[in-house]
Amino acid sequence: MKRMGSRLTFNKVWKAVFLLATSFALLSLIVLLFRIFSQGIGYLNIDFLTNFASRIPAKAGIKAALIGSLWLMAVVAPVSIILGVSTAIYLEEYAKKNKINDFIRMNIANLAGVPSIVFGLLGLTIFVRMMDLGKSILAAGFTMSLLILPVIIVAAQEAIRAVPNEQREASYGMGATKWQTIVRVVLPAAIPGILTGSILALSRAIGETAPLVVIGIPVILQFLPTGLLDSFTALPMQIFDWAKRPQEEFQYVAAAGIVVLMTVLVLMNSIAVIIRNKFQKRY
Repeated sequence: MKRMGSRLTFNKVWKAVFLLATSFALLSLIVLLFRIFSQGIGYLNIDFLTNFASRIPAKAGIKAALIGSLWLMAVVAPVSIILGVSTAIYLEEYAKKNKINDFIRMNIANLAGVPSIVFGLLGLTIFVRMMDLGKSILAAGFTMSLLILPVIIVAAQEAIRAVPNEQREASYGMGATKWQTIVRVVLPAAIPGILTGSILALSRAIGETAPLVVIGIPVILQFLPTGLLDSFTALPMQIFDWAKRPQEEFQYVAAAGIVVLMTVLVLMNSIAVIIRNKFQKRY
């Protein structure tokens, strides 16, 4: 009781510190969003979405980059999610508890923190040169899949591990096989957690520039890709090119491109959140 006053004071001080830190982060975000929207809103129109890149700021558009990013996500999402969830299922449900598998788990977790440019060098060596895929959607998609694969694996492992063992035992008691238990009991219960990790991973993939720069993805294209082996450009590459140009007008065009990229991210995340909430209500 004698120390109660000092402990309450200590609690209030740290509460104020945490509130100030949160307020500073929110204020910085608001200022950033205000600047982006105030600079880019004048260039956001139908022509900006339907025109190709141009040397003239007023005629510059983001059509090729927008379609290219959608092509890229069409490769990254299924490849990374299928491989990531499959790996997590094996490590959590089938792999034995020994030093080798513990070493594998530890390295997968460490790979989640490796700089993206390292994955770009890996993609350049394997997919662009060894597999001779060139600067194609497929090569970039595989490279980005490697980048976010550790994040999805770790998130899926945690989600699968969080499913109570009682549910597995009840399934076995009803006569289900191990695979039936995984498909009908474990995965449905783990899908909200898996989707949460996948949302964050895909959001990182669509906004990464370094791996695309390393594998040599072109900045400006005047045509749309028609297949997975075609050349393409992406929103981060186009924004990067506009932002580094000396003309002030291109800074505003880059801000408009950032708004488009953020809109795509919000739409992707909204769809994934709706799916996650649907499974949360069911299970």
